[in-house]
Amino acid sequence: MRDDDSEKIGLGGKLDWIIAGLIIISVIGFSIETLPGLSDTTRKILHSIEIFTITIFSIEYLYRIYRAKKKLKFIFSFYGIIDFLAIAPQLIAPSLDLRALRLLRFLRFIRLLKLIRYNQAIYRFGLALSVAKEEIIISLTGTSVLIFLSAIGIYYFENPAQPEVFSSVFDALWWSVATFTTVGYGDIYPVTVGGRIFTMLILFLGLGLVAGTTGIFSSALLKVRDQMHEQESADRKDSE
Repeated sequence: MRDDDSEKIGLGGKLDWIIAGLIIISVIGFSIETLPGLSDTTRKILHSIEIFTITIFSIEYLYRIYRAKKKLKFIFSFYGIIDFLAIAPQLIAPSLDLRALRLLRFLRFIRLLKLIRYNQAIYRFGLALSVAKEEIIISLTGTSVLIFLSAIGIYYFENPAQPEVFSSVFDALWWSVATFTTVGYGDIYPVTVGGRIFTMLILFLGLGLVAGTTGIFSSALLKVRDQMHEQESADRKDSE
């Protein structure tokens, strides 16, 4: 487990696994709460589990703030915000059942993101994103532009034939996203010859962009993995 003042302040191997287990138990408990017809005893047990886990998460959050050299930096870091959101629903609205405040309870699923902290593979995944972020941003920007342009294109092809389906560029955007991602729900599709040829071109572009972005990220992930293995090997030699 790496030690980072602003984000990754380790608790120790066994404690890390305990916290990770509590995260999973908490989310499972939340899911069970949605079942109809639960007995009062079951609800009390689930409530007790929730109180116990929220207490542990709160202690963990305060401990990480205490350990951080730059406390404000940690509080507003990605991990700091995730740690706070994991306990926020119970702190803000523990017993209120107002319709608007019920949405806060869904934030409890944020606890799943806390598992990122305890998994080296996910940590490498994050590092790879950081390494290739410029290329990925460029790729996503280009994809967004092409999605919008394709929506305009299909609108001009299909609007005369299907004015009720492709009534505007914004309606065409749904088709564009489904086509670019190669999902193809089939709820909106071209019927003209020009629209079908245009769709075929967009499908090829979509496949190429997805493959290109995947290749960029895969290359970055391999690079990060090799660097971490080299660092681990160097650490072992230094310890010997």
